[in-house]
Amino acid sequence: MVKPDRARLPPDPSRAAEDYGRAFLAGIVLNLGFVVAEAVFGVLSHSLALLADAAHNLSDVLSLALAWGATLLARRLPTQRRTYGLRRSSILAALLNSLILLVAVGGIGWEAIRRIDEPEPVAGVTVIWVAAVGVAINGVTAWLFAPGRADDLNVRGAFLHMAADAAVSLGVVLAGLGMLVTGWVWLDSAVSLLIVSVIVIGTWSMLRESLNLTLDAVPEHIEPALVEVYLAGLPGVVAVHDLHIWGMSTTETALTVHLVKPDASIDDALLNRINKELHDKFGIDHTTVQFELGDTTHPCKQAPAHVV
Repeated sequence: MVKPDRARLPPDPSRAAEDYGRAFLAGIVLNLGFVVAEAVFGVLSHSLALLADAAHNLSDVLSLALAWGATLLARRLPTQRRTYGLRRSSILAALLNSLILLVAVGGIGWEAIRRIDEPEPVAGVTVIWVAAVGVAINGVTAWLFAPGRADDLNVRGAFLHMAADAAVSLGVVLAGLGMLVTGWVWLDSAVSLLIVSVIVIGTWSMLRESLNLTLDAVPEHIEPALVEVYLAGLPGVVAVHDLHIWGMSTTETALTVHLVKPDASIDDALLNRINKELHDKFGIDHTTVQFELGDTTHPCKQAPAHVV
């Protein structure tokens, strides 16, 4: 039997904002300052690559702010109207960040294609030095988020943004060197298109996963078949149905299930065992179990697989 992937089990969600609050703040401040510098030097040097990277970094600042805000909102206590609190805001932030990135790179790609036919002179030395600073800033910011990239979709998104930015800035440095050596100004547009490709590739998986979580799909780190096998193997359980697993946030997972147990009785010890083992084995935090006797004269309406 395939073992659950323990390396990707989500951590205690209450620690997310506390652990990464400083990382988010540092990333926002560093990148916002770099965006201003990059935009100014991009205009002065007529470099589309620098302006493209500045636009991308600006979207990253917004993404970091949204992710940080959503992480804080997810810690809000439940109310009578919002019985799960605002945990789902972290999923919406990840989805919105993905869409923002894709819209931003669309404009960059369009302008890059236009400039291939109408290249403009670029100050290669300026491009090299500004982009080199970007490598350092984005590299440091990515390093701040590296420890949590496997546990939280928002933190992973921040890490991917910053790591991609560092790689893209390195590409801009190489383009500047290439323009100095060869005089090929079209390299600026070519690097801009490379930036677009890197961003799209890096964003696609996050878009897919955040969209799936928005639609209540089973989180990717959980294999539902293994969960069902575990539940069916519990003592006295003869059938499992109406199993639902979904993400309450980017770090918390919920489960509801009906277990047919002919000798069913109130058994707090078994319920505690189920809650603990679902958390330890699969990273499921919020569990609701309904026991049934399996009386055929009163069948459960949710038992058929096609019934939700």
